[in-house]
Amino acid sequence: MNDTIAAVEIPDTAAVTEATAFLRETAGPLIFHHSRRVFLFGVLQARALGLRPDPELLYLSAMFHDTGLSTPFSEVEQRFELDGADHAHKFLLDRGFSEDAAQVVWTAIALHTTPGIPGRMGPAAAATNYGVLTDAVGWGLDRLDPDRVAEIVDAHPRGKFKEGFLQAFVDGLKNRPDTTYGTVNADVLEHFIPGFRRTTMVERVLGAPWPN
Repeated sequence: MNDTIAAVEIPDTAAVTEATAFLRETAGPLIFHHSRRVFLFGVLQARALGLRPDPELLYLSAMFHDTGLSTPFSEVEQRFELDGADHAHKFLLDRGFSEDAAQVVWTAIALHTTPGIPGRMGPAAAATNYGVLTDAVGWGLDRLDPDRVAEIVDAHPRGKFKEGFLQAFVDGLKNRPDTTYGTVNADVLEHFIPGFRRTTMVERVLGAPWPN
């Protein structure tokens, strides 16, 4: 039987069950509850905006979207979003999903911190991004039913989310600071890591090995 939270059904599939178990085992409670809230808020925002993402693909996107912060899956240094996206892509293919489905999830995760673009990349990418924005910065919270928001937070408590979430970013990025170039992730390191200063695009252009 499907679990239902705030009138949102959790998809009842083997991949959903396995992804949920994976996140419980590999991430702390803060990221687990955040990821579940991202799915639930993503569904509610999608409904409000008339989007129809595939529930299972949206759930898998939400479950894997921050996994790259805690576990680098790649053999090369890359953005944490790509680590999570690559791992999710393999997870889906290994379980018989089509390449198209795996690519939908990859795109949703890879772009979930990128302003402006996910909303143009299909309903799963849009809903994942909107769920992240709702939970992280309160985007669109005023258009959601307060009782349903309260039910989600009751099922998946925020606790000291703001401080813990930012610390998770620091912990996940401090050893690969160059991967934050041009992203919102640089904001976190510049705020919390003494001596870190982002390299700007202006500096890169002016410092390029061209005479003019």
